[in-house]
Formats: sequence, structure tokens, C-alpha cells
Amino acid sequence: MAESDFRLRPRLTIEDCPGEVFSIRFSQDGKYLAVGCGDGTIRVYTVSEDAAHLKYNLNVGPKDGLPMTAMRFRPVSARSKTQNVLLAVNADGTAQHWHITSGRRMHRIFDEENQLYCVDYTSSGDRFVAAGKDYSVKVYDEATKTLIADMRGGFGNNSPGHSNRVFSVKFVKEDPNLVVSGGWDNTVQVWDTRTEHSIRSFYGPHVCGDSVDVINGQIVTGSWRPEKQLQLWDLSTGKLIKDIPWNQGPSKVGEHCQLYATQFSKVDNGRFIAAGGSGSNEAKVFDHGNDDALVGMIAGLPRGVFTLDWCPNRPSLAVAGGDAAIRIFDVTRK
Repeated sequence: MAESDFRLRPRLTIEDCPGEVFSIRFSQDGKYLAVGCGDGTIRVYTVSEDAAHLKYNLNVGPKDGLPMTAMRFRPVSARSKTQNVLLAVNADGTAQHWHITSGRRMHRIFDEENQLYCVDYTSSGDRFVAAGKDYSVKVYDEATKTLIADMRGGFGNNSPGHSNRVFSVKFVKEDPNLVVSGGWDNTVQVWDTRTEHSIRSFYGPHVCGDSVDVINGQIVTGSWRPEKQLQLWDLSTGKLIKDIPWNQGPSKVGEHCQLYATQFSKVDNGRFIAAGGSGSNEAKVFDHGNDDALVGMIAGLPRGVFTLDWCPNRPSLAVAGGDAAIRIFDVTRK
């Protein structure tokens, strides 16, 4: 087994969240960290080297709101000069655009018969995709906020689309016409937004959170199951590349980690993979550039890990979940 030259170093912990955390997201410059809470509120923190401060509180309302399930900061582009725009989806079926620095909700889409669990932007920010309870993967135009593709089926029996809830969607950075999605039906679908069909699918991953990611022609999946939970797949063929062994570190004997969140690192072209979940209530980082060797683990948590996010401009990772704490770690050389 290979050994990584890197380690995890604890940086800071945010402990003033009032309840469970279902989604977290860094802004592109790493200055802000948005936290989606179980009651539907969004807390936005400014993050420095050794401290985090609550700066904005969004979507404050009744305490019986539904969870804010996924969030993305809109990429800054020439088309949209407004910065600090956050897109958040909720289990109540809404997709909301927030201007975080003014606290203003700019737009709201209500998918009345649906619950939304996941969302993503193209790298240019011209479109976004959302999915959830109704098995459909929907693509919207960012400028007009109109639905431009409602993707439900595929070509023939080999890629018929999803048959159950969808919990993770990602645009392929190298080809923004492609969307990858996963959910409860144990399939990963590859969609072409031009034809509005699934063009490829493969069977295996049981996805229950934001645990599908894609970079450099490889898909990483995290499954909510006790074995073979972390896997790599080939985007172009749908073939399994490898299972990444979870128990490379001192996990408790008899306890398994069932994954809710999985993501390639952003700053270094996917050099690292982070994943976390429930059961053993832990998260781990693997060195994808060195045979997926274990870098470090975040263990001994009282509740499960529901969400994680890599910072876009440094090798830092934020992890959160059922115990309401947000923990930020840096990956450093040993």
C-alpha cells in the first residue's frame, strides 16, 4: 500500500450553528463559507487563517423549515457582473438565488410537486442543473431562470434514465454539455443536454448525498453502504477503474462508514479525494495522485458527516453534518 507525503492539519472549528448542517460551500475566492441548515436557513461566514465569523444570515423564517440540501456560488463571468450570488435548493422544492452581501433574495423557482436535493453550475455560470425527488434532471438558463431541458429518459434500454430520487448532479468541466447524476436507483447517468437524453449509464453506486464528482475523465462515487463505498469510474465507457479501500486507517473494528459526501479537490486538478458519512461517523482524505493512499481521517465524531467541500484556491477542506459543527482542515506536506 502506498504512503502519502501529505497529512491533514486541523485549522479551525465553527460551533455556533443551531442545528444539523446539510450543505456547505466555499466561495470561489475562499473568503466566504455558506452553511445550509436543517431548518432552511443559510449562515454565511467569513473565513480567515485562524478564525471564522458569522457575517450574513439568510432565509430566516419559521424554525420548522425544511433542510437547505445543496448550494453553489455562481461563477463570476463577464455575462453577470454581480458577484457573491449563491444558488441554494431546498427540500421544499425551491431553488433560490441570494445576493449574500445585501441579504436580498434575487429570484425563486418553485418546483411544486418536487423536493430538490442537488444543484450545480457550468464553469461559466451560464446554466445550472437541479434534481431531486421526481427522478428528473432539469437544466435552467441562468440569465432568464427558465427551464431549457427536462431530462428523464435515455436511448433504449441501456440508459433509460433514473427510476428513483436523484441526490447528486455535476456538469463535466471539460464538456459543459454533459451532466453526471446519481441517486437511489443504484445507477449513474451521463446526460447530454443537447439531446436531453441519458447517453450512458452504469450500475453500482447507491448515492444518498452529494457524492458524485467528475474530473479528467474520471468519476468518483461515494455510496451509502458498508462495503465498496468509494469507487472510480471511466466517464467515456462507464467501466469501473478501481475500488478505493476505505479501511486504510485505524477505523474501529466492526464499524463501517456509509458515505453521504464525496469530492475531488479543486485547487490541484483533483489531486485529493475527500469522502465522509455515517456509521463510523468519519471523513477521510485520499491522495489520488499517489495510488489513493490515505492522507488522514476525521474520526470520533458524535454524528454522521452529511456534507463537505474543498476550497477552490487552497488545499483546505470543510466537513459538517449531524453534530452542527463545521471543521476546516488543511492538507500539508509531512
